[in-house]
This record gives sequence, structure tokens and C-alpha cells, in this order.
Amino acid sequence: MTEALVLGGGGVGGIAWMTGLLTGLADGGQDVTGADVTVGTSAGSAVAAQLGSGLTLAELYARQVDPALQAAEIMAEMDLEGFAADIAAAMGGAATVADMRRAVGKVALGATTVPEPERRAVIESRLPVHLWPARALRIVAVDAGTGEPRVFDSACGVNLVDAVAASCAVPGVWPPVTIDGRRYVDGGVRSIANADYASGASRVLVVVPMGGTEPFPSDAPLEQAVAQLRAQGAEVLVVEPDEPSLSAIGPNPLDPSTRGPAAEAGRTQGRTLRLEWSRV
Repeated sequence: MTEALVLGGGGVGGIAWMTGLLTGLADGGQDVTGADVTVGTSAGSAVAAQLGSGLTLAELYARQVDPALQAAEIMAEMDLEGFAADIAAAMGGAATVADMRRAVGKVALGATTVPEPERRAVIESRLPVHLWPARALRIVAVDAGTGEPRVFDSACGVNLVDAVAASCAVPGVWPPVTIDGRRYVDGGVRSIANADYASGASRVLVVVPMGGTEPFPSDAPLEQAVAQLRAQGAEVLVVEPDEPSLSAIGPNPLDPSTRGPAAEAGRTQGRTLRLEWSRV
């Protein structure tokens, strides 16, 4: 049996919640972090890279709840409803999903943000190890110019920090990331989790801190990807935050102060969660 772990987007609050959830699952004898392949999008790419660092779940959890161990994040305000309205306005004349992604990329390229090196330093701080892990890891970003997705892995020749930074480059909030002369934005522009990149696995766990609703028009939405995986014979389970976790993550998932509460809520949810797999 080939197992895949798919980790979706959700800001620093989502990183903390996923880390807590995975720790709580392991507390209950359901450690899923040894999956054969991990697919990471945005916040999920950071968690996926952390899982391959060699640190234990207890150590990774401590990095979310202990202020002395937390990464040096930059505070960012994010009005999710306003953000969605701005992006929708930018995509108003787009005829296809690819056109819409290019429109989002244009917004990102023209936005005023912190300098790219400053943002990269944040990602460096998040990752305990800056080398690709031995396990199969797929990190999803979107080319800001073409709107096409790119999947980074250990064979692509791109530094792990740059790949994660690209996948986490929320358009309009963080600067697009330059890799080989191209500029990349958040993989969530294509899909909240990009679960279709787990194709071929016989069991797939999808963890989505922001729920299954796609933030952008998608030609690979989560619901469709799950249906396709199941049609291929895979057992698929999607896990979203429960009410206490949603409250802990709060209205601004980019706020670093959410990390401790979100991690704790995620761990509590993970301890009570029983994974029940389904092909239908």
C-alpha cells in the first residue's frame, strides 16, 4: 500500500494547527507522518518540509508553542473577504482558469510587499533543515507570468527554502519568489491542497486548515480531486479544523500570535480523531 499525506494552505495559524493535529494523531497511535509521499501547498509545504527535517513531532510541536523556539515571522494583516473581493475584481475579464491565474499573478507582481530577501529569511527560520528530505516531497507553486503550476521536488535542482517560499507567496501579501528567472506565487492559487498530485497512492490523507473551499477558481478543486482519487481506487480522508480549532486559527491566519492556540487546538482535535478511510 502506498500512502500519501496532502497538506493544504492556511498561513502560520494553519502551520501550527497541522503540526498540532499530526502530533495529536501520533499521541493516539495514529502517526501518519511516515507517508510514502507528501504533497505540500503554501503552509502545507512548510509543514511537509519540517516533517522531513529529522526532528520529532514533539520537537516540531514545541517550535509552535514555545516562544523561544518559534520562527521569526512577519506580522501581516489579511482581511479574507476583502482579499477575495480584490482578487475577484482583478480576474473580472478573465475567460479561463489559466487567465484567472495569470491575473492573480499580475496582481502579485505589482503589489507592494516586504523585500524578497526579507521574506526568504522568514522561510529559512521556519525550516529546521534546508536540504530536501530523503522521502518523496512535492511542493506546489504557480508561475506568476504564465499561470501554470510547477511541482518542485528533490530532483528539480531548486533549493528547498526557495521552493517553500514560492509555495507560500500569498499574492498581494508576500513577494513572488524568483527561481531561475521566473517569479512564482502561492500554490493555493491553483488549489487549496493540490490533492490530485497524490495520484497513484492507494491511501490519501488530506489536511486542509482553511477547509475545502477553494480560494480561487480552480481546474483541480479539492472535491473533484478527491473524487478522481477514489475513482482510481484510493482510500481518501479529508480532515478540516473543528470549531475550537477554527476559533484558535481566527480570522487572520497570517497572525503569528495564533500559533500557540492553533497548535494546542489541533493537538486536542488529533487526539480525539479516528481516521476512517473511504473509497466512495
